[in-house]
Amino acid sequence: MTLNLPLVVVLGLIALGAVKFLGVRVWVVVVVALFGFYLADTFLAPAIDSTTRDGVQVVNGTHH
Repeated sequence: MTLNLPLVVVLGLIALGAVKFLGVRVWVVVVVALFGFYLADTFLAPAIDSTTRDGVQVVNGTHH
């Protein structure tokens, strides 16, 4: 069985679990999310994107 979830849903569930079970404050989650959005608009975005895609391929076992 294959389940497809958007990355935003997965990250939201992780953030919710961190707030609920690890005691991370909500404002920290908001700051990290905003930092990610700001970082996505910089020159580092292509490097982060390719690194993330390569990491996912390694984890999935589809890397050449």
